[in-house]
Amino acid sequence: MRKKTISSFVLGLAFMAPLALRADDDDHRHERDRQRTEQRYYDENARDYHVWNNREDQAYRNYLKERNREYREFSHANKREQQDYWRWRHSHQDRDDDRR
Repeated sequence: MRKKTISSFVLGLAFMAPLALRADDDDHRHERDRQRTEQRYYDENARDYHVWNNREDQAYRNYLKERNREYREFSHANKREQQDYWRWRHSHQDRDDDRR
């Protein structure tokens, strides 16, 4: 009887191992997807990094709107345009950032 219990337990573990590995793969996949959608940019003037996410994209759109410019992906802007945006961004922090 004891051999059957141990065998059943080992067999159960063998069947569950792929599920645990798959869950780990899903976690890594979600992290890779997040990294793809959240690009990091270096601001040379302020010497800091900025994560490009939905919030940053909205701020960038506001920046372009204030300057009456058409939308152009930030990654396609030249270095000078990007640095101009980061200067503007540091003087226009999100309201949530001010509360921290």
